[in-house]
Amino acid sequence: MESGYVTTPFGRRPMSLGMLASQQLAETIEPGMKRSKWKLFRAICEARPALGVTDRALTVLDALLTFYPDDEISEEKGLIVFPSNAQLSLRARGMTPATLRRHLAVLVEAGLILRKDSPNGKRYARRDRAGAVGEAFGFSVAPLLARAVEIESLAAQAVADRELLRVTRERLTLCRRDISKLIAAALEEGVSGDWEGISAMFRALLARIPRVATAEDLAPLLDEMGLLRAEVVNMLERRIKTKKIDANESQIVHHKQNSNPDSAYELEPSFETKQGEKAAADKDPNAGPSDERRLKPQKPSGGMSNRTGGAADPSAGPSLKSFPLGLVLQACPSILDYGPGGCIGNWRDLMSAAVVVRSMLGVSPSAYEEACSGMGPENAATVIACILERGGHINSPGGYLRNLTRRTERGEFAIGPMLMALVRANGLTARHAS
Repeated sequence: MESGYVTTPFGRRPMSLGMLASQQLAETIEPGMKRSKWKLFRAICEARPALGVTDRALTVLDALLTFYPDDEISEEKGLIVFPSNAQLSLRARGMTPATLRRHLAVLVEAGLILRKDSPNGKRYARRDRAGAVGEAFGFSVAPLLARAVEIESLAAQAVADRELLRVTRERLTLCRRDISKLIAAALEEGVSGDWEGISAMFRALLARIPRVATAEDLAPLLDEMGLLRAEVVNMLERRIKTKKIDANESQIVHHKQNSNPDSAYELEPSFETKQGEKAAADKDPNAGPSDERRLKPQKPSGGMSNRTGGAADPSAGPSLKSFPLGLVLQACPSILDYGPGGCIGNWRDLMSAAVVVRSMLGVSPSAYEEACSGMGPENAATVIACILERGGHINSPGGYLRNLTRRTERGEFAIGPMLMALVRANGLTARHAS
């Protein structure tokens, strides 16, 4: 392109300062500069958002580059392509003429090509007697060569940003999984702490994750989740250290007490409870299952009351713990509709609602009675609420409940994972007890 030469568009298309700036930039091509047209096109595709072009416009640019005769763009081989609209439309996957003109204008405005219109607006080239192109009118790809370094830099930055976003998303996913499973483990093991508050904080962080996020959006959320995960891990590590200390002290105490082979402390807690149940049944052969529960030996004073929702019921199996009422209602909000007056404020209300739901689900009284005996009334009511929440996923609620009761007796069932799965499924739409 000749220095100082300015070309204006044909017809009613206006001239703009942007076009003039692109023409001046095209004059700054360094001598001998070359670029592979397809490598440069790939870089343009990578840097598309930064360049402000659409994917359809890139389809037109792709078609234009197919008319360039060589694989490398250079000044020595010319910088003008002059296809007709009909040929350009065919190579642009059959794009209509109106759409083609619109996307050509996008490429011109983005400073990727230049128009060099002939006096009549047609695209053609004048050749000498040897067949070499003397002067051509059409589209100049000179801006691509002039901006090659800039385009390649933008493409490299786009690739780096995409990789950073991928890594950030992976770390966030791992952090979310860690926190969720650590909280479930803490609830299952009965670790003391404000786990409802921690769960609420976790859900609030999840709600802040945008649907379409950048690395800058996710970085502060990842930092906050990392701090929350560290806090949860610290709480669990403190529990592990405490259990180790208690185990060491317990071994010393047991060593002193085991000198008496008839000592009652040699009995396992679960066996001791069963012996109490058998003794009560022997005293009253006509006692029913509910009477047996009343006759079971009670735990020593000092344990938490069931009103708090965090202590195990005295009649529950030895390895099955009950969970806070608030967590149960958060995981199973559907049970609220069956409580007295349409709400549940305590465990008694939940157990009353469970009796109604039990009948509605077709669970036999004997199956529910066995669950209450094997799990404890609170846990049996919790399982009924979970079965209701899962709806059509369970074909036989009665058989499912009996199976869970048998697994509880063998120490193979835990309510914690079931509740946490429902909490995650319900998300932020779960209702809380008033």
